[in-house]
Amino acid sequence: IMDEKKLNEQEKETPVGEEPEKTAQPGDETATDTAPEALLAKELERLQTELKEAKDTYLRMLAEYDNFRRRTAKEKESVWSDAVAETVEGLLPIADNLERAAAASGDAEKIAAGLAMTMTSLTDTFGKLGLTAFGAAGDAFDPNLHNAVMHVEDESLGENVVAEVFQKGYRLGDKVIRFAMVKVAN
Repeated sequence: IMDEKKLNEQEKETPVGEEPEKTAQPGDETATDTAPEALLAKELERLQTELKEAKDTYLRMLAEYDNFRRRTAKEKESVWSDAVAETVEGLLPIADNLERAAAASGDAEKIAAGLAMTMTSLTDTFGKLGLTAFGAAGDAFDPNLHNAVMHVEDESLGENVVAEVFQKGYRLGDKVIRFAMVKVAN
């Protein structure tokens, strides 16, 4: 009797000409069960492809970075050696002139003239390298450029004025290579 009531209720709910819904039974494979598996398989395949592409991109980028690092290290080393070679090339004629002066015997005036020419050559080489000298008597004392090693009271000079230079200072652009060693007045 219960089964008849359920059957009658299902018939009332189902319009004429349509089949009543089948309830899934364990072990029944219907088209609706395979659709999610197929979708999952496609999604898995797509994700595996994306992962493979991402790994490939990562490995390529890693290799590019490694090549970049090696190349810049080599360039840096090359720049350093080129700069040293250029500097030494500019100083070699000066060294040659000093050797000639040391080997020369005779007139002191000729030796002094040779040394003056060597000094001119050295100053020219420094100029070509961008090195400039600073620190002269009468300049205003600047602790960023001068190293004061002595102090003197001199009324003829103003306050904080370089009275005497013991050693010139040198700078390359804005960078101080060597501070000028000076005596400061007042």
